[in-house]
Amino acid sequence: MAGLMDGMTQERAAETAVAATVASLSKHFGDRLSTGRAVREQHANTITWLGNEAPDAVVFAESEDDVQLIVRTCAQHGVPVIPFGTGSSLEGQVNAPKGGISIDLSRMNRILGVNMEDLDCVVEPGVTRKQLNDHLRDVGLFFPIDPGADASLGGMASTRASGTNAVRYGTMKDNVIALNAVLANGELITTARRARKSAAGYDLTRLFVGAEGTLGVITRLTLKLSGQPEAISAGVCPFPTIRSACDAVIATIQSGLPVARIELLDEVQVKACNAYSKLDLAEQPTLFVEFHGTEAGVHEQAERFGEIAAEYGGGAFSWATRPEDRSKLWQARHDAYWACLPLKPGAKALATDVCVPISRLAECVDETKRDIEEMGMVAPIVGHVGDGNFHTVTLVDMDDPQDVAKAKDFISRMVKRSLAMGGTATGEHGVGQGKRKYMEAEHGAATLDAMRAIKQALDPQGIMNPGKILP
Repeated sequence: MAGLMDGMTQERAAETAVAATVASLSKHFGDRLSTGRAVREQHANTITWLGNEAPDAVVFAESEDDVQLIVRTCAQHGVPVIPFGTGSSLEGQVNAPKGGISIDLSRMNRILGVNMEDLDCVVEPGVTRKQLNDHLRDVGLFFPIDPGADASLGGMASTRASGTNAVRYGTMKDNVIALNAVLANGELITTARRARKSAAGYDLTRLFVGAEGTLGVITRLTLKLSGQPEAISAGVCPFPTIRSACDAVIATIQSGLPVARIELLDEVQVKACNAYSKLDLAEQPTLFVEFHGTEAGVHEQAERFGEIAAEYGGGAFSWATRPEDRSKLWQARHDAYWACLPLKPGAKALATDVCVPISRLAECVDETKRDIEEMGMVAPIVGHVGDGNFHTVTLVDMDDPQDVAKAKDFISRMVKRSLAMGGTATGEHGVGQGKRKYMEAEHGAATLDAMRAIKQALDPQGIMNPGKILP
C-alpha cells in the first residue's frame, strides 16, 4: 500500500509541475502553446507501430531565446523536454513516455548564411533538406544527405541520419561542422567554429549529433555543402537472386568504384513500387545506382559497373539520364515505405534497419530473407547497401498477438545477426525507444556507464527527452 501511495504522490507532483510549467509558458507564448489533444498527438510517434505517447503541451519556438526560456522553465519544475522537427523519425524519438513539453522547432526555419567560397552554410534546425537544396540550386551547390523524408536538418542531426547518398558523401556526422545547443539548464553553447578541422578540445559536435535530444536542443547548424556534379547518370539492374545482387555491391565497393548511390530492392519491394509509383520494372531483386562526376567519368563508371554486374548475373541495364526520369526513379525509392502498405491492408508497418561490414552484407541479407520466407511474413527489403545498411518494412496485424510476437522475434533475430557479424542495431534510424534493449549487447556495460555519466553531467534532472537511447 505504501508503494501505491508513493506512486500516487509522485503522479500528483508531476501533474502539479506540468500545470505550473504550462501556466508560466502560456504567459509568454500565448497561442503558440497548445494543450489540445489533436496537436499533442501529432507531436508524438505517428508512423510506425510504436504507441503514440503524447506530451502534455506543445510550444512553437521561433528563436534560440524561445528555446532557452522553455528549457529553463521546464528545468525549474523538473518537467521533461522533447524536441520536435517534422516527426518523421521511426523509432519513437518524439514520444513523451513521461509527459512534458514538446518544443516544435519547425518555425525556426531560416537559412542564416551560405558561404560559397567555403562550401558551408548556417541554418536553423527547422529548415528541411528540400528547402535548403531549393535555396542552393542557383548557386551550384547542394546538401547531399538524403534520408528520403523531407526531414528537418535539426532532426537529421539529432538522429545521425544517413540515406541514399551516404556511400559517397557520408552521413550527418560527416557533414555537420558545428552546432548551437541549449543545455538542460537553459544555457546556450556553440560546439565548434567554422574551420573544417580543429584539434582544440573535446569534439562536442559529434557528441550532440546522434544524441536524439537527450543532451540538449539543437538550435543552429553549420553544414558542409558539395558542388553539384557536372553529369549524373542513374539506372536499374535486375539480378537473379538477392545474394547475387549483394555480391555485386560488395565487388563494386571493394573495387573502389566511386558510386554515388547504390540501393537494393528485393522482388517484393519492386512489385510494391511498380504498383505504387507506376513503374514497369522486372519483379526481381534490383539495384538502383547513380554516378556523379564529369561526362567522361560518369560514362566510365557506368561501364565498369555494368561489367561487375554481369559477372554476378545482372540483367540488362535500364539507364535514366534525363532529370525527370531520374527523379521518378528516386522518388519511387523514397516512397518505398508507403508502397509497402497495400501489400497487407490494415497492417501497421514496422520499419527498421541494421548495418554490417560490407564483406558480411550478402550473408546478412540472405539470412534475413530466409527468415522472412520461413516465418511466412510480409517484409520487403530495401537498403543503402553501398555502406552495408539495409531495412525491412515488416507489416504486422496489431490485432493478432501471434503476428505481433512473430514480428518481434524476426526483428530480434535480425539485430542479433547483425551484431554477431560485427554490425550495429541501427545504421541510421537511431535508437529512440525501439532499439534501447539492444544497446548493452552492442556496446557493453562499461561503455553504457560512460554514456550515462555524460548524460548525468549534462542533464542531472533527466529532463531531456527521457526514455530514449539508454536502457
